[in-house]
Amino acid sequence: QLDNVPGIFSKMKPIEGAIESYKELTKYFDVYILSSGPWNNPSAWSDKLVWIKEYLGDSAYKKLIISSNKNLNIGDYLIDDRPNNGAKDFEGELIPFRSKEFPDSPFKNWNDILNYLIP
Repeated sequence: QLDNVPGIFSKMKPIEGAIESYKELTKYFDVYILSSGPWNNPSAWSDKLVWIKEYLGDSAYKKLIISSNKNLNIGDYLIDDRPNNGAKDFEGELIPFRSKEFPDSPFKNWNDILNYLIP
């Protein structure tokens, strides 16, 4: 499984529109990055931090939350590609994003999310 490959999370490239959409969303919302990390990959959590610093900048890495229980966090929206790790039980609105886990989701790309969240 790729989740367990050392360094894998720091080597991933952003999906199309992700960086620009993050920057746009920060103009309207107090955006945090809520992510889970595999327990069998000791570098995964630090790799995610490295990735955020590289692609989103210094202010974003201080807003990284790594949790296997996303439902314990409070917010209005959670954009997620899987219902796992508490995402399906999040008390705000779960925005199901482009994945095989959510085949009927109307949110197929970052533009769909921006159009939904920003008036």
